[in-house]
Amino acid sequence: MAATATLSKEERLAAHNAAIAAADKDPSLSPETGKPVSKSTLFRFGAGFLVFGILWMSGLGIVSSVLLPEHYKAIEGADPEALVGIVNSFTAVASLVSNLLFGNFSDRSRSRFGRRTPWIVFGAFLGGVMLFLTGTTHNAVLLIIFYCACMFGLNCMIAPLVAILSDRVPSGVRGTMSAFYGAGSTIGAPIGTMIGALFITNLIPGFAVAGVLMFLGGAVAVIIMPREQSADYLPKEESSVKDVLASFRPPKFSTAHDFYKAFAGRFCMLVSYQMINVYQLYIIQNYIGQSVKQSAVTISVVSSIIMVVSLVGSFISGPVSDLIGRRKVPVIVASVLFAVGIAMPWIFPSSMGMYLFAGIAGLGYAVYSAVDQALLVDVLPNKEEAGKDLGILNLATTLGQMCGPIIMSAIVVNAGYSFAFPVSIALAIIGCFFIQIIKGVK
Repeated sequence: MAATATLSKEERLAAHNAAIAAADKDPSLSPETGKPVSKSTLFRFGAGFLVFGILWMSGLGIVSSVLLPEHYKAIEGADPEALVGIVNSFTAVASLVSNLLFGNFSDRSRSRFGRRTPWIVFGAFLGGVMLFLTGTTHNAVLLIIFYCACMFGLNCMIAPLVAILSDRVPSGVRGTMSAFYGAGSTIGAPIGTMIGALFITNLIPGFAVAGVLMFLGGAVAVIIMPREQSADYLPKEESSVKDVLASFRPPKFSTAHDFYKAFAGRFCMLVSYQMINVYQLYIIQNYIGQSVKQSAVTISVVSSIIMVVSLVGSFISGPVSDLIGRRKVPVIVASVLFAVGIAMPWIFPSSMGMYLFAGIAGLGYAVYSAVDQALLVDVLPNKEEAGKDLGILNLATTLGQMCGPIIMSAIVVNAGYSFAFPVSIALAIIGCFFIQIIKGVK
């Protein structure tokens, strides 16, 4: 850092470009420095991704999986099951806009603290505060506003932090680093559900714990990871309204076929996942027929199973993907496992059906989350626009989060849960097909 600081901005820019070129040729070199990365540095990156995923996802999981569905019952004049679809529609649109917005803004940042770090810290504060406020109101409009603001904060963290995979992590270990992030978020979800179950009859303290965890996600990740280099030497982007709007332009379809196939595959998978994940509590209570207290026990066991298989799937699949040099195979296997797991509560509407879902689908989604992020980085057409392009790819996640609950809500209200499961299974298989036809990644 000290030696770099003595160089002129022109020399630092030349070194930056040389590092990227060297890393493109040698998968063991860092795109940030053009040099091999020490094991201790890789450990810090891995730990940062892992902790970030655990903390933000457990915070959000407390609310989205348990407390918010229960909180909806206290809102007068609203059908809780219908309100799930409405609220998720608004928050998903907020996520759609904010992910692209903050990914692009971090690409254009030239802070002495780096391009990504300031946005991660700001997002941690905004997301944590707004997640807590979501549980303090019984007004549906205010609830939507607070929850949407929380999504802005969350995506202000996620978009720049995921771009670090492209900016600073050697391509040869991206599968492993992606596995740490995937493991964190996959483990965090059941942890959040288990914590949420403890507060199912005392919601406000649960919302407070959720907000603190989301804040700590961004703050602790920044502390753990190696300090980001200053970005003040990078050429300043044009700042006219026309140039800023042009910077949001997605890659041309004619030159980025794999980019859009990855987008479609992730979208289908996330719709499938969100259809079941958001409705877990209602599936247990309304489809299986358990009481609130019984469902709290069942959902805690489900979460425990998911946490165990997530640990196994995430930490094995990422390194294996790097070892065999393939991304598609683990993602395809994961999609099939997830589809099989979804069928379990459909065929066996009981606690055992949910436990089988947790074991099979939980393993599938853990493997998927661990490797898919590395696959997305591998299909990027322009590394210098990683934040913006990953933001576009992550729109598939956002759109999936939006469409999943809407589709599930429409099917449940009009046809019942029995028709929802096969739709979710079909979408997982379609997502698998799109990943299979990607040509530029093995």
